Amino acid sequence: MKTTVRLIIVLVLCIIVFGGVFGMKYMGDKGMQAFFDNMPIPPATISTAVANEESWARVLEAVGTLTPVNGVEVTAESSGVVREIRFESGQQVEKGTVLVELDADTDRADLHTLETQAALAATDLKRLRKLIEQESISQSQFDQAESRYLEAQARVRAQRTRVNKKVIKAPFSGELGIRRINVGQYIEPGQPIVTLQALDPLYADFKLPEQQLGAVQPGSPVQVGVDLFPGEQFDGWVQAIEPLVDEQTRNFLVRAELPNPEHRLRPGVFARVDVVLDGDSKVLAVPRTAISYNPYGNSVFVIAEQESDPAAGQQGAKGESPAGPKLVARQRFVQTGIARGDYVAITSGLEAGEQVATSGLLKLRNGQPVIINNELAPKVSETPTPTDS
Repeated sequence: MKTTVRLIIVLVLCIIVFGGVFGMKYMGDKGMQAFFDNMPIPPATISTAVANEESWARVLEAVGTLTPVNGVEVTAESSGVVREIRFESGQQVEKGTVLVELDADTDRADLHTLETQAALAATDLKRLRKLIEQESISQSQFDQAESRYLEAQARVRAQRTRVNKKVIKAPFSGELGIRRINVGQYIEPGQPIVTLQALDPLYADFKLPEQQLGAVQPGSPVQVGVDLFPGEQFDGWVQAIEPLVDEQTRNFLVRAELPNPEHRLRPGVFARVDVVLDGDSKVLAVPRTAISYNPYGNSVFVIAEQESDPAAGQQGAKGESPAGPKLVARQRFVQTGIARGDYVAITSGLEAGEQVATSGLLKLRNGQPVIINNELAPKVSETPTPTDS
């Protein structure tokens, strides 16, 4: 009996001791959690910009490729041994300039034989014409002689064409590439000899979505930029518009013409094309750095004033009194439109005159106090250049 009472007393004491320990632990964790939950968020230093309504020229942006007005790979039309090469790699040539001569001795000998046969047929025809006038021969004999003459003349023309094909000429004026043959080499019909490109003017071929089919017209001005000359724009105009819309991509092809008198631009170069439309459009513009791009939607942090809680007993972000205003960042989802240099147009979600954060976005969260320091704000421009810092 006494043993049972003792065990009960020991058990009660253990419960009291361990209960007190766990209770103290629970209260301590709860108090610490409450402390951190109520601890004020430290302000973040950021730079800001005001969303302004601006007038932008209506521009359609596209990418394309520069192509020559005339550009071919000069090839041989007939086989033969290269006797003479009359051009240098990279040379400027005029239309009709002789580029290559193939060995044509055998073809010229055949031509001489055929010309002799044609002359004989002409003599026979002349003699028989006098005889038929005297009714000394039949009409069929004269017709056969005339047929032999015409056939001989046709063989001469065909052979002369084969001889002429042994001389390869420039089909148009332009700049030659690197030659791919050597003197004494035997070449086959269709074998590449050299490339020939007409460099002034050039075409810029690009595609636009079908929604813009009515906005672009022949003669519309274009500005083309290439990686060869960063920051430089080359002016041109729309030369032609493909009437057929690609049913797979729903895009249509546009061709612009670019003067290239100094031959600075080259065919095959990647091009960024801006088609300038008539009239201006009103846009709400903010710097690119103000936009947080996310898969679930783009957003900005709008800076607004918020009254501090007087009971918090904390100083404001800039040392104001507890009851004074403080600045906080509020995240807001927006719809973005076209871009122009370092600016992006906002189509919805933002009002003109609102202030947005332009730096320090990674350390911001919704409702966080902020301190504005625009001395470190990134420089922005509608027409940035590589020298901008």
